Amino acid sequence: MHFLLTPSAVTSQAVAAAGADAVTIDLEHGPIDFKDAQAMIASVMGTHTLPMIRVPSIDPVSVKRSLDLGAEGIVFPLARNAADVSRAVSTLHYPPRGERGFGPFIAHSAHRFEIGSTISYYEKNPPICCILVETVEAVQNIDEIADVDGVDIFQIAQFDLSTSLGVPGQFDHPTFLNAERKVEEAILRRGKPLGAVALTHARAQELRARGYSMLVGFDVHWLKSSIQTAQTWVLPAQ
Repeated sequence: MHFLLTPSAVTSQAVAAAGADAVTIDLEHGPIDFKDAQAMIASVMGTHTLPMIRVPSIDPVSVKRSLDLGAEGIVFPLARNAADVSRAVSTLHYPPRGERGFGPFIAHSAHRFEIGSTISYYEKNPPICCILVETVEAVQNIDEIADVDGVDIFQIAQFDLSTSLGVPGQFDHPTFLNAERKVEEAILRRGKPLGAVALTHARAQELRARGYSMLVGFDVHWLKSSIQTAQTWVLPAQ
């Protein structure tokens, strides 16, 4: 899965064409609005890439708008306890299971189904729920969080989590490693999918060996990294 912070349908289309399993359009940190998000979702239709949206918060309005644009999954930030996760799950579903309001008149065009079949489509294909683990409280409450029904995948958000732990960016610090292991054990012991950021091939191999099923990258990082590599092709030999 790739997080897209660039408000560009060209970028989302290129990432999908490159074979990404999923793209997450970032409304939390990126300069992307709902109009951008709709174009980006439309740009990956007809590919094998799943369009998801990271919402700014666990808020039913943001979730409803994102799904009504055609997003097939939601990434939720800042879930600190089981109550937060239960609330996140509730925003994804129509009553009586949840609290989602009905209005997917843009989404039904994106997914090419008739208006009359819209409700049955979502009952058969419920949105994917991804919960970010990124706070001290989430680590402390991870067993209760992992037991909430309706979550499809968890992701350790290591930049936010290391910052919350007081060791920003220090992914080899014992405090971070202990928290990471606690989350891994709780999620994997229950047989649930787990993801994390992998910015290098070595890191990707390490995570896969430990049982992670989703590897995450960022469009801005890959762009900068590729340009820095290309710069070495023209620089004088040292």
